[in-house]
Amino acid sequence: MSAVFNFTFVPWFRSVAPYIHKFRHQTFVIGLTGEAIAAGKLQAIAQDLAMIQAMGVKIVLVHGFRPQVNEQLAAKGHAEKYSHGIRVTDSVALDCAQEAAGQLRYEIEAAFSQGLPNTPMAGSTVRVISGNFLTARPVGIVDGVDFQHSGLVRKVDVAGIRRSLDMDALVLLSPFGFSPTGEAFNLTMEEVATSVAIALKADKLVFVCEVPGIRMNPDEPESDDNPIDTELPLAQARQMLARVPPSQRPTDTAFYLQHCVKACQNGVERSHIIPFAVDGALLLEIYVHDGIGTMVVDEKLEELREATPDDVGGILQLIEPFEKDGTLVKRDRTEIERDIANYTIIEHDGVIFGCAALYPYPEGRTAEMAAVTVSPHSQGTGDGEKLLKRIEQRARGMGLTSLFVLTTRTMHWFIKRGFQPVDPEWLPEARKRKYNWDRRSQVLVKKL
Repeated sequence: MSAVFNFTFVPWFRSVAPYIHKFRHQTFVIGLTGEAIAAGKLQAIAQDLAMIQAMGVKIVLVHGFRPQVNEQLAAKGHAEKYSHGIRVTDSVALDCAQEAAGQLRYEIEAAFSQGLPNTPMAGSTVRVISGNFLTARPVGIVDGVDFQHSGLVRKVDVAGIRRSLDMDALVLLSPFGFSPTGEAFNLTMEEVATSVAIALKADKLVFVCEVPGIRMNPDEPESDDNPIDTELPLAQARQMLARVPPSQRPTDTAFYLQHCVKACQNGVERSHIIPFAVDGALLLEIYVHDGIGTMVVDEKLEELREATPDDVGGILQLIEPFEKDGTLVKRDRTEIERDIANYTIIEHDGVIFGCAALYPYPEGRTAEMAAVTVSPHSQGTGDGEKLLKRIEQRARGMGLTSLFVLTTRTMHWFIKRGFQPVDPEWLPEARKRKYNWDRRSQVLVKKL
């Protein structure tokens, strides 16, 4: 195995570890479109879901079958009908839906049963359980359109699904429900996944679908200036939903967004829209800091706050690489534990991505900003400026008039933010005694 692989794999795996710990024992509802299966993505997605389950996540998989039903209808010479973004299911369409669902369940179960050597599924045991977990009711007649055998979720058998999940099984749901009289109704994958996520109080609802996510400006075309919005606060998502046209097709902005908003409004912590076209999209969205699609969340996940003793381990993990390459002076755990009240951190989704410490010298009405660190994964996002502003606020609150830093490599960053170089003799006497003349750090001061 090459040294280059070792060099990249080890830090990457360490960066993933906090998410593995965080998501263990959580429940994810995955909505997989029929288009993803038709595009030949099932094997890779099944492998990724098996890995996610192996890391302790409880998974409910809801599959769609829109293109498969349309294919069956075309084979029978029967036209497909939609209204309000929902299929009008007559008796022929109901038969086609039942055939498509049976075939897809067989294919999905087969995909989770593979265990060939030298594949991601080697050694895995994924027990798939499906059943009549959904009670449905008819859509009825809407705006003069009779939806016939199209239905909506009336009730979710939460206890039954939870028992299956507690057996370490993956629960597989088709978009079908039955009335108390045994009548079958064709449901939509999106509504089933959303209803199940809400009923289970799931930690995540993830749509693996045709679109890459929601763009910063959904009314404008794709461009470098209009990227995917990776984190959409619920309030902003609601505003967006109110101004975009009602959805008719899966590629419409509102199509998946409306379900994400509904889920987050009803207790699901986070809802995601990710593209099946990107290999490993589930892994990239769940285990990488910024993800790959759009996440709708009830509140911003990033928090700027003062550190507590529980944060010592995260701070050590953050600053260790910078101590090794000489950017930061080595600090041991005892020192950080002793000074933890001096630290300000930026935490995102339970992981610390930035820190800085404030050491006051009241006799000189100044303070040192030390251990300034921003993770490489979030550099360029403004985290450094946020830390600086908070440290300045803390210093002003102590009645101090200046802030200084000692640095060997990041002098220009501080100069651009109002710091000026001074001679080390400027330092307060207590700090001057600890100055390392061999390191020859630049001393920079900013007036507050």
